[in-house]
Amino acid sequence: MCNPHAETEPIGFKRLCRRGTFQVLDLRCLCWKIIARLMHVKDLRAQGVTLELPINKPNRGHVHDVAAVYFVQPTETNVQRIIADTSRSLYDTFHLNFSSSIPRPLLEYLASGVLSSGGSVERIAKVQDQYLEFVTLEDNLFSLAQKSVYLHLNDPSATDKEIEEIIEKIVNGLFCVLATLCVVPVICCPRGGPAEMVASSLDQKLRDHLLSKNNLFTQVAGCGFMSSFQRPLLCIFDRNFELSVGIQHDFRYRPLVHDVLGLDLNSFELPGEKGVKNKTFVDSSDPFWSANSFLEFPQVALEIETQLNKYKKDVEEVNRRTGGGSGSAEFDGTDLLGNTKHLMNAVNSLPELTERKQVIDKHTNIATALLGEIKERSLDVYTMKESDMMIRGGSLERNDLLSVLKGKGTKMDKLRFAIMYLISSETMNQPEVEAVEAALREAEADTSAYQYVKKIKSLNVSLAASATSDSRSNIVDWAEKLYGQSISAVTAGVKNLLSSDRQLAVARTVEALTEGKPNAETFSYLMLDPRASKSGASSTHVKGPFREAIVFMVGGGNYIEYNSLQEITQRQGMVKNIIYGATEILNGTELVEQLSRLGQKMGLK
Repeated sequence: MCNPHAETEPIGFKRLCRRGTFQVLDLRCLCWKIIARLMHVKDLRAQGVTLELPINKPNRGHVHDVAAVYFVQPTETNVQRIIADTSRSLYDTFHLNFSSSIPRPLLEYLASGVLSSGGSVERIAKVQDQYLEFVTLEDNLFSLAQKSVYLHLNDPSATDKEIEEIIEKIVNGLFCVLATLCVVPVICCPRGGPAEMVASSLDQKLRDHLLSKNNLFTQVAGCGFMSSFQRPLLCIFDRNFELSVGIQHDFRYRPLVHDVLGLDLNSFELPGEKGVKNKTFVDSSDPFWSANSFLEFPQVALEIETQLNKYKKDVEEVNRRTGGGSGSAEFDGTDLLGNTKHLMNAVNSLPELTERKQVIDKHTNIATALLGEIKERSLDVYTMKESDMMIRGGSLERNDLLSVLKGKGTKMDKLRFAIMYLISSETMNQPEVEAVEAALREAEADTSAYQYVKKIKSLNVSLAASATSDSRSNIVDWAEKLYGQSISAVTAGVKNLLSSDRQLAVARTVEALTEGKPNAETFSYLMLDPRASKSGASSTHVKGPFREAIVFMVGGGNYIEYNSLQEITQRQGMVKNIIYGATEILNGTELVEQLSRLGQKMGLK
């Protein structure tokens, strides 16, 4: 009943649509997010989808003589609803598509339920695993849309079973990504913590799947997204590897939009007239966004002005050629053919000019909203001072430090700044730390996140200072019981935080791994090859070079990291493509909120 070999194509969703159909969707879950990022309503209509209905909508009526395409997650609730729909014969035929592999017990439950419903079996046209449980934000960026993974993995009260369930869910999402790309990568990760847990579990899942005769990775025509026959390198990291990147303020356009306006799944709300908020979309179809989203904000403002002036100039040129300009000569009929040609060109150029104007207006509105927040919160100051701290190893004049904390900005801005001070400081200056805490209390900020990071930092200092292996072991045992998986990872993250050229630690590490030149930081990394024999599957040396890479961040990624990784492909001729993904894409506020929850669970204030 279920075809184990899903069809493969890069986007993977258009194959679900058939002419003359409508869709039943689980709009509350990941499935709608998958569709919304890939296809607009007009695209669905072009594929013959005439109506979209949520599967949980009560009293869905009978629709005859059409095929219904279901695209849902394989959950017991959804299967129960499908059985109920087939028993009522709501639709002529049922094409059941699951976002990931449906478990055997659930498949058997579906089969028995349909059989017992009476007379509905023949209406089931297809049941298929689609392996699409991830959200494609753009060509080289994806999210598993799994919320609060960082919090759950670092929660000291989490049970082994809960951790295993989270890891399994992440592995299933990554497996879907690899199935869509049709590649079996070489897997690489730091030893210890969630990254190794995900890597090892994914390695085993791929090995088990490759044993099947008709597996998803059988090379067929059109299969495979990567640009060469060489297998890619999959680098898996934990958010604690470089915690600061997820917290810091950034003055580039896309990170600012994400941080200030709440960019989520390529959309956000802009304040409009009379307090009404307008939903705004920015993706690869927006040429200005694609070209300028990682420029510094002042450069973006200049580029908007440049584009506006160019637009005005082109409009004036059209008016001049067609006699629409105030300074043009009147048409006397002597050049009828030439003037007709100009009119036709003008008519043809109108849609392009109109679209350009809409894009300019949209980004003018975005820039205006950002500018207001920048002035209100002094975001440029936060960005500059945090950058200074990172370069100087946390060293910042106390007056400068406190002036930021007592100046403009929200409580969250000040809290993030204080945490950046803690993370980037090479030593703990107790009087300075106490002054920072006093400033946070004065600002009435919730210091749970600050106290959590402070506790982790003090444990790192204790680890570094412990002289004997016994005392070091005791501290590690205690810390791991208290903080789950975070202690060893945060230690590595602080060490890797700084570099002379300000290249992010993740980007620097990925560059070294793809080059295949082990260094002090990557020498001990674990490498797993799902296609190799089990005895020779792991090694401490990565065999390179690799022309393509997939970088995945357990616990939440961000646009700063994404941009840093894309820069590798621009300056280095060897690496042709890097795909970046994460359990979710977080801005600084969202990550700090998870840190706050951890601090509260620890009873820290």
